[in-house]
Amino acid sequence: MRKSSFAAPLVLAALTAGCSFVPPLGTLTSPVADQFPGDTAGQVSADIAWQKLFTDPRLRKIVEGALANNRDLRIATLNVEQSRAQYSISRSQLFPTLNLTGSSNRQRGLGAPGFNDSNLNFTAYAASVGLVSYELDLFGRVRSLNGAALASYFATDSARLSAQISLVAEVASQYLTERALQEQAALSQQTYDGFDLAYGLMKQRFDSGTVSELDLSAMDVQRQTARADLAAVRQRLLEIHNSLVFLAGGSLPANLPSARPLDQAILAEVKAGSPSSLLLRRPDIREAEHQLRAANANIGAARAAFFPRISLTSDVGSSSRDLSHLLGAGSNIWQFSPEIRLPIFDGGRNRANLDVAEIRKTTEIARYEKAIQTAFREVADALAARGGLAERIAATESLVAAQQKRTDLATARYTKGVDSYLEALTATLDLYSTRQTLIQLRLSRALNRINLYKALGGGA
Repeated sequence: MRKSSFAAPLVLAALTAGCSFVPPLGTLTSPVADQFPGDTAGQVSADIAWQKLFTDPRLRKIVEGALANNRDLRIATLNVEQSRAQYSISRSQLFPTLNLTGSSNRQRGLGAPGFNDSNLNFTAYAASVGLVSYELDLFGRVRSLNGAALASYFATDSARLSAQISLVAEVASQYLTERALQEQAALSQQTYDGFDLAYGLMKQRFDSGTVSELDLSAMDVQRQTARADLAAVRQRLLEIHNSLVFLAGGSLPANLPSARPLDQAILAEVKAGSPSSLLLRRPDIREAEHQLRAANANIGAARAAFFPRISLTSDVGSSSRDLSHLLGAGSNIWQFSPEIRLPIFDGGRNRANLDVAEIRKTTEIARYEKAIQTAFREVADALAARGGLAERIAATESLVAAQQKRTDLATARYTKGVDSYLEALTATLDLYSTRQTLIQLRLSRALNRINLYKALGGGA
């Protein structure tokens, strides 16, 4: 009789182990077009590793150091470890907890006629193995909570991968910005040196009375302007370098290879692919999906709270006044304590918890769809910019060549006294401005490739 009463709840648990109130999630839709607009050309797939995307050895080494030493990425990795440990805690509730207990109790009874003092003092020993408050998960409450914890763990890991891709993109962006500023600094230095040399020659001609003081002052203004521009670029260059060092974890790796100029191959050009591939590649979309699944699992736990909760507590062991006979015959003891809790009145708490869980699921669906739409827009914007940048760079390169020819002619005509200094000065400033524009466009092209790689959820 005892065996059947003890086994009945376990049999019931086995029969109802498949019971769950988690609603079906259904098919997750993608609220975007089937194809990206604009040009989709490229050489490599976006899911390649960053080592193949970056063709500049110096950049690859800096990124490698950042992945090893960046503190934000380290925190994201530790968050994953914490989430995994939290899932292990949740999963442990699916299994019974067994404790081995041993005790010794010294007692003294009250004196009575016919008993001497030695009969009043005694020690009781006990040892037992006990099942500690194990909940029979008849309605899937514990399994639902475990599923939510697992989905949260997957979401945290996706967040870590997203942080890693963002770090790679940010390091590359800062590195390329530094390269552009270095080229601008060289251009500003060259321009200042040219104005300084021209000012010295004009000062000699002013001293000999062949040029006016107005021309000399105009040349000095341009020289000082070029000097101020050079100082501003150098300041910005130091700031970007400090930012790059910070992202790299405090210092740049030693023995870095030489840097490549922006007009050489630094980055491969990636293919866009199809919008559906974003659902598999973008870690922020996968994170949103896992958060949605966690919210859906919590609905099952909230629904199960309306049904009874059955817990089992038991002990099997031995008790004796003599430690040597503790495990002997006749000393066995046992205890079995099932407990059932049926919610009757809770002031609407369970109903409110279910409402909260359902609202959170609806919210997570909206966040999931927004993540897809945001990803689609970022890719579409990057693709739209790619074609325009290629045309602008080609046109600006031709413009630089034309402006260089114009400057050479204007300088020669001024030197021979055919034209005024104003023509030569205007041509020089236009050339300087056009060359600055070309550097910025080349930087924009490189940054566009990084942004597209990141927007496509590129490989880490």
